[in-house]
Amino acid sequence: MTKEIAYIGLGSNLATPEIQINTARNAITALPEVSEVAFSSLYRSPPMGPQDQPDYINAVMAITTGLPAIQLLRQLQQIELDHGRVRKDERWGARTLDLDILLYGQQMIDQPDLIVPHYGLKERAFVLYPLQEIAPELEVPGQGTTTELLASCPLDGLVRLS
Repeated sequence: MTKEIAYIGLGSNLATPEIQINTARNAITALPEVSEVAFSSLYRSPPMGPQDQPDYINAVMAITTGLPAIQLLRQLQQIELDHGRVRKDERWGARTLDLDILLYGQQMIDQPDLIVPHYGLKERAFVLYPLQEIAPELEVPGQGTTTELLASCPLDGLVRLS
């Protein structure tokens, strides 16, 4: 079976976010047919949407996987649930853990549950800056390289943590 390189966005703003991100990283690495390739620094960003919630901690992880994209998504959703994620109708609300498949090889996927490249990738500093950190010349299918995309993406309050 061929392996793909996938990029996963990790975010949390509840229940000790740094710990949520690190335990999620370990859980992803423990999945069958998944190996970590790279992990970005942690970044703090103001929340999207409602501002009456804590800042987020974000990171991006590169993995190789033999799992099909939709199966990887289901595994990531289970990790979110295991970390206390409660799915609500409200978009951009506070959450213990948010895991998004940003890229899956050079595939373009448009399914009801999964859109890859992630629809918000090129506008979101908290995704693009950590992604560019670990993959500076990565080609985002149909959009350009991470470095090119970064040129038109302001920091929007994003801070890289040491």
